[in-house]
Amino acid sequence: MKVDLGIWSKLTQAVVVLVVLAILILIGMTYLPLIHQNERMRTKLDKLDAQLQQQEQISRQLKAEIDALSNDPKTVERLAREKLGYAKPDETVVHFETSASSNK
Repeated sequence: MKVDLGIWSKLTQAVVVLVVLAILILIGMTYLPLIHQNERMRTKLDKLDAQLQQQEQISRQLKAEIDALSNDPKTVERLAREKLGYAKPDETVVHFETSASSNK
């Protein structure tokens, strides 16, 4: 036997739906700051990973230069000639300078 409560059954269903909706909104508002914090931290992590890869590449280049300077005398000689202007005995060194008018 079904008893018709009229408007009260519909109001009860509406209240239950509104309570469930309120609970879901409360849960969402509780976790929203954590979601934003997670996004900020993920962005920062991505930037730090990019910096790490860049620094690792610089490290590899510097290790290659150190290895070349330690094991290859021709590299040391080339750098001494280029950077310090050294030359072998009885060798003439010619330096070319660019004029200010050619830079226009």
